[in-house]
Amino acid sequence: MPYADLHVHTTASDGAMALSAVPRAASRAGVRVVAITDHDRPHPDLSAPISEHEGVRLIRGIELRVDPERGDAVDLLGYGVHETAELDALVERIQRNRIERGRRIVARVEDRLGLELGLEAKPGLGRPHIARAIADHAGSGYDYQGAFDELIGANGPCYVPREIPSFERGVGVLRCSCALVGLAHPFRYPDPEAALALAADLDAVERFYPYGRPVDTEPLDRAIEEHGLVATGGSDAHDDRLGRAGLNETAYETVEERLS
Repeated sequence: MPYADLHVHTTASDGAMALSAVPRAASRAGVRVVAITDHDRPHPDLSAPISEHEGVRLIRGIELRVDPERGDAVDLLGYGVHETAELDALVERIQRNRIERGRRIVARVEDRLGLELGLEAKPGLGRPHIARAIADHAGSGYDYQGAFDELIGANGPCYVPREIPSFERGVGVLRCSCALVGLAHPFRYPDPEAALALAADLDAVERFYPYGRPVDTEPLDRAIEEHGLVATGGSDAHDDRLGRAGLNETAYETVEERLS
C-alpha cells in the first residue's frame, strides 16, 4: 500500500467522505499522508497547509480545472495551500459559477423527468452530486452512470458548461498560494502529450494514478526527466477507499521537501 495518497476528495466538493472520516479511511488503507484536493476550492475546515489528524498527516490541497490557450481543459493539483487574496477571489468566482451551473442543471433534469431532486445549490455542488440524487430518486429510471451518460454528461440534454480560468491564470494563482503545483492524471485527457507539454511550466506531475487500463508511461517519465518534475501520485478517491495509488515513503520525501 502507498505511504502517501496525494489526490483525495471529500464532501467539500464531489466526494462522499467527510473530512472527519479521512484519518480512519487512511489508517484502514495503511496510508500515513493524505492530500485533500477538492475541486476548485481548498477544504474550508483545514486551516493550515499541513496538519496532523489522528496520526495521519493531512495536506491542504486543491484540484483546479484550467483552460489552456490550445487543447482541452486540464486539472492542476496544488499542494500546501495557504490563503492569498488572489486564490480567495478566484475560488469565490468559481464557486458562484458552480452554484449557478448546478442550479441550471438541476432545473433541466427536473423539468425533463418531471420530478424534484431536493438538491440545494451550495458551494462545492458538482455533477456527481446531481447524478447521485438522480440515481437515488425512485422515479428517475436512471442509475448513477446512466445519469451522466444520458442526461448531464457533456453531450447530454441537461448539460450546462461552466466557466474555468485560463491555464496562465490558474498557474499564477496557485504558484502564489501553494508550495507545489502539478498536472493531474495526464493520461485521462484526449491528447496526453499535449497535456504533458504543459507540465514544462509546472513543478510536478501525477505519475501514479489508477487509470484502470494499461498506459505507456514512457512519455510521462521523459517529461519528468526533461523538466525536472516532482512525481506525485494518488487514488483520486471520491469514496473512502484510499491507497489505490500513491507514493511510497521514499518517493514522498521529495514532495515533503518542497512542502516544507
